[in-house]
Amino acid sequence: MANPEVDGRRVFLKKLLGGTAAASAGVLLVYKQPASAKPSAARKQDGEAHEQQYAFVVDIDRCIGCGNCVSACSTENKVPQGQFRTWVERYVVTQEGVHIDSPKGGMEGFPELDETLEKQAINSFFVPKLCNQCEDAPCVQVCPVGATYRSDDGFVLVDPEHCMACSYCIQACPYGARFMNKETHMADKCTWCYHRVKNDKLPACVTVCPTHARSFGDLNDSASQVAQVVQSDHWDTLKSDLHTGCQVLYSGLPREVV
Repeated sequence: MANPEVDGRRVFLKKLLGGTAAASAGVLLVYKQPASAKPSAARKQDGEAHEQQYAFVVDIDRCIGCGNCVSACSTENKVPQGQFRTWVERYVVTQEGVHIDSPKGGMEGFPELDETLEKQAINSFFVPKLCNQCEDAPCVQVCPVGATYRSDDGFVLVDPEHCMACSYCIQACPYGARFMNKETHMADKCTWCYHRVKNDKLPACVTVCPTHARSFGDLNDSASQVAQVVQSDHWDTLKSDLHTGCQVLYSGLPREVV
């Protein structure tokens, strides 16, 4: 049911703040992050880190593009049809360039390559994408009413009571991870299944991956898979040159990924 007070505030603020926020862009050109780019918990001294510092790891070499993760996310979070909190992209590298597709967000898997593209292919792989839960999140910076915020435990969330649907956060996200929910008419995105994590459960997408390409855990727990990946130094983040402090770490990420 519409709330006249909230709707009125949205209209007023839209008129007051007219204009758009330009989205940043960048290209990943490295295979290994410098030590200074490690997630915050890995940089802090003993006793200074938060009780828990969550991170998400995606292993490119394990992803088979089955789409189970996308379906699980859609069901768990009641994502409108045709919109996605997480999605999977297929990259096909050729001499002429890189072909990228993501039919229905990869939810139903991927069709076979056409004959011409298959002959040209030098390499191909799948890349799951989701909100990076940035430490210095551009979406938080541009929200005029504080509806997009970073919680004390490191999750970038949207407060439905305050979102005015101005779309500033959507335009500011350099990873294309946000969208305007066509049913709620508010900004939406992956939350790493915050409601599940707070109840000691894994994000839905992690639980259904048949190859364990996705993992989630606490960087302060040395036994966790995410902590072990960070310590190995064999990981990257998307568009690392933007220095947003991505908490989604990719293992085996090729330089062609943008």
